Amino acid sequence: MTIATVKVHFDETAVHIAVAGEIDLANAAVVEDEIFAAVDNRATRVVVDLTDLRYVDSSGLRILFILAGRLETLQMAMEVVAPPGSPIRRLAQVSGLHSFIELSP
Repeated sequence: MTIATVKVHFDETAVHIAVAGEIDLANAAVVEDEIFAAVDNRATRVVVDLTDLRYVDSSGLRILFILAGRLETLQMAMEVVAPPGSPIRRLAQVSGLHSFIELSP
């Protein structure tokens, strides 16, 4: 069974979402629900920290694209934290996700 954890905390202007473990078709719907439930109208930006994400397939990437689209509609900034040289960062660059969001180390 694939396991991912989603931890959320808020500061004055941002929602910080840390995702760890692995995201694939088996758990993508649960991860998506947890991430989307964390986003509300109080924040002006969403920071998604993928530092501890070891694996993501296309279903996990889909979550990030949908989130980016929703946040754009809500006029909220989105930042994805992915370490330089990591497979997750490379996936964000190759898929074109980096064109819609801020990608930081």
